[in-house]
Amino acid sequence: MSKKLSNFVFIAVISLVLTNCANRGNPTGGEKDVTPPVITKSVPENYSTNFNAQEIKIYFDEYVKIIDLQKQLIISPPMDYEPEITPLGAASKYITIKIHDTLRPNTTYAFNFGESIVDNNESNPYPYYRYVFSTGSYIDSLKVNGSVKNALKRETDEFVSVSLYEVDSTFTDSIIYKHKPKYITNTLDSTTTFQLENLKAGKYLLVALKDENSNYTFQQKKDKIGFHKAFITVPTDSIYELTLFKETTDFKTTRPMLVSGNKIAFGYEGDAKDMKLDLLSQVPEEFTSLITKHPQKDTLNYWYQPKLEVDSLVFRVANKNYVDTLTVRIKDQIKDSLIIKPIEARTLRLTDDFELQASTPFVNIDHSKINILDKDSVPVTFTSSLDSYKNRYKLKFDKTEDNIYRLEMLPGAFTEFFGTQNDSLNFNVRTKSLEDYGDLRISLQNPVYPLIVQLVNQKGDVEMEKYSTSMAPIDFISITPGKYYLRVIFDTNGNKIYDPGTYLKKRQSERVSYYPDLIDVRAFSEQVIELILR
Repeated sequence: MSKKLSNFVFIAVISLVLTNCANRGNPTGGEKDVTPPVITKSVPENYSTNFNAQEIKIYFDEYVKIIDLQKQLIISPPMDYEPEITPLGAASKYITIKIHDTLRPNTTYAFNFGESIVDNNESNPYPYYRYVFSTGSYIDSLKVNGSVKNALKRETDEFVSVSLYEVDSTFTDSIIYKHKPKYITNTLDSTTTFQLENLKAGKYLLVALKDENSNYTFQQKKDKIGFHKAFITVPTDSIYELTLFKETTDFKTTRPMLVSGNKIAFGYEGDAKDMKLDLLSQVPEEFTSLITKHPQKDTLNYWYQPKLEVDSLVFRVANKNYVDTLTVRIKDQIKDSLIIKPIEARTLRLTDDFELQASTPFVNIDHSKINILDKDSVPVTFTSSLDSYKNRYKLKFDKTEDNIYRLEMLPGAFTEFFGTQNDSLNFNVRTKSLEDYGDLRISLQNPVYPLIVQLVNQKGDVEMEKYSTSMAPIDFISITPGKYYLRVIFDTNGNKIYDPGTYLKKRQSERVSYYPDLIDVRAFSEQVIELILR
């Protein structure tokens, strides 16, 4: 190789090395843009008075887009005809608001965009932009502050609307069902606090709604509500806390239907505890009937026999102040077959009873045709009880840990409403060792009895419950290991269930307290928890 060629190869290699080194330091485009867009001007200007425009334009220093506008945008007072806001989804250097409603005189309006305005490249939000104007000669500037919590659950719902209804000569309590509020704001998705701004002095009803339909009115069947019992007066320095709850729906029945042979389903809304069904049609003397609750639906099943040669039956339905007369068309249909299933098929705690439910109503049990044997084939004595409303038989027997029980039910052990009896049934259930469970003792400080004390899992389901009327400690035994919340309900009316509030009766929900920490229940452990009730 010549000296000249060798020098060329050497220079080429050095150049390649330098090029690779240089590539390691290539620019990456700079730091990520985290700066929100900037408004350069608004036409008309923000906080304009004597406003009479039909169109608003808001200009930015870069391309922006609007996202999640339906949830984020709050217009106060609400408009009967929603304004048209563009562009939606597309990028632009300005936003246009076209007003289609007739604006009220001498009124301050506020468009609160939340975090719906973001830049086009990195989606950096312009946080909580408000465009405010007045159709009068000045901008109303008063405020009301507060917070929202859930009456029963630890977590408060997102996007809760908080409203003020003006109390004047036309005000009635039904206004929340029929009319939009005078002022409105929203907690959005990141906070439980609220601030109503640009208010006029006056007397108001303060209401919070989890408004599922986003129609600014209270729909009892779907929405949660919270309210301040007394009217508030603006201006005010008070901080208001609103407790959100789901009302018990007003009772009413849906159209009843014959769903199988000699079985009529009466669907309903609300509380059916005091619901009465009276047959008004004439029937033979041997006619009998029985009512059971559907295990999954808000439905009462009306069972009857014998078969009736009629076109229809007429019923009177009553529940407290509710009365209605309903007609059911009757036709030939096949009767339901008897199917018997256990409620808990595999494992029982030592404190649990074995329960059976059936597809048709239980009416009788023959103990002589039921045998319960432990793993050593030793017979176990038992007693039974029937919940005819839920259509469940409960078999109660003493159990020991780490055992297996075989339940043998001979043909004819159970008889149902239409006279059908079961075929042979066999079930196996087991108990775990005590070491597989944890125990918890609750010591309450400053209690006001009676109380409902509950262990609640992280999904919000009640795992265990005790009713307390005295100072004795509360013991939860054989708890499946896991993490739980401890909840105490102050059972003011002593009916042993949690009662939500009711707006029209101006009654708040029964008070609920939580132990502040998540409780970790471990196998083969005992804990003592002290809960101070304030």
